[in-house]
Amino acid sequence: MSALTASPSDALEGQVRVPGDKSISHRALMIGALAMGESRIDGLLEGEDVLRTAAAMRALGAEVEREAGGTWRVWGRGIGGLLEPDQVLDMGNSGTGARLIMGILASHPLTAVLTGDASLCSRPMGRVATPLSEMGAQIHARAGCRMPLTLIGTGDALPIRYTLPVASAQVKSAVLYAGLNAPGTTSVIEPEPTRDHTELMLRGFGAHLDVEQSDEGRVVSLKGQPELSGQTLRVPADPSSAAFPLVAAAILPGSKVECLAVGMNPHRTGLIATLRDMGAKIAIRNERSEGGEPVADISIEAGDLHGVEVPAARAPRMIAEYPSLAVAAACARGRTVMRGLAELRVKESDRLGAVARGLAACGVEVEEGPDFLIVNGKGGRVPGGATIAAALDHRIAMSFLVLGLAAERPVTIDDASPIDTSFPGFAALMSGLGAKLSQP
Repeated sequence: MSALTASPSDALEGQVRVPGDKSISHRALMIGALAMGESRIDGLLEGEDVLRTAAAMRALGAEVEREAGGTWRVWGRGIGGLLEPDQVLDMGNSGTGARLIMGILASHPLTAVLTGDASLCSRPMGRVATPLSEMGAQIHARAGCRMPLTLIGTGDALPIRYTLPVASAQVKSAVLYAGLNAPGTTSVIEPEPTRDHTELMLRGFGAHLDVEQSDEGRVVSLKGQPELSGQTLRVPADPSSAAFPLVAAAILPGSKVECLAVGMNPHRTGLIATLRDMGAKIAIRNERSEGGEPVADISIEAGDLHGVEVPAARAPRMIAEYPSLAVAAACARGRTVMRGLAELRVKESDRLGAVARGLAACGVEVEEGPDFLIVNGKGGRVPGGATIAAALDHRIAMSFLVLGLAAERPVTIDDASPIDTSFPGFAALMSGLGAKLSQP
């Protein structure tokens, strides 16, 4: 365990590029492994989660290598061409990697065993296993459909029409990946839209995919057994990682920070909209497209933040950013109400509970419910002075380090090592902006 302390800091200032988008990095490696020919990927997030996916693709027969300049090259095996692994696929802390790979494996005639760290093995996989079983895969798991698990794929996958019981881009993507090697059309119906990185990238690699609105919701339909072709793409900076310097700048008076080339997918911009609602001074510049994804440079200046009621319908657009939003709410004037947060209960930790406990320990008044969080902001610096249990959760760790910068007394994270799963170099980047981070 490696503790890290954030001490009260002055204004932050500077221009940074945060690491590549984790969601897109996972998908680039996976779809590259399913394509024919070579794919070249720049800007790939080289955090532990994504490196686990790269290792899994190698174990399944794809060639994956990193060049000296940072470009990654993937030589794929084509739809249905992956090989049975001769070792357990250890996905570490990556729920995204595990659930998406389950979808890929489901329509391959092979047997694979998947495991992960203590956090991942505590998370339920039933929401993915249910539709994959309907398609013909067999999944044998621990009680509660938890890892380690054995997945026996099928070479005769059935296309299905599946309505998501909860808004989840991971479940949607797993079903679409399984549908790649199924004849006919596989459709996923989303009552609430989720991030569409999978749809955009599959189209970019040559898949036939339609999206339409119906009375049931957003319907994504994939024509099975396409021939995907290798591509060259650049991964935009991760908006979920940009959340930390952006929120830090918003709550420290006098701050002015710019994050470069951040992904601006409309399904990922909920935090920006909410910070604006709270009074943050945000400017979006140099809007453009990279690899089929919209990107832009985001600048933010500290503002007099006030509490807001965040629409529950916004949750799918910012589910990963609620811990950092809660930090902004703690420093804002008045009451911030966040609803529709049940999904936070089954992330790397019970994030909803972890955020509520951590804020309370730092002297912030909170009210926690099954799917909501109410934060009564301090209108400035919070008392702080707590040691927070990160619970193997990178976003909890980073969020409370940001809070410590705007506290009256230092805030310590008991274990900062999980940060490297999504944001290698976090401490150095934040320190470069003026944040006071140190090992106790």
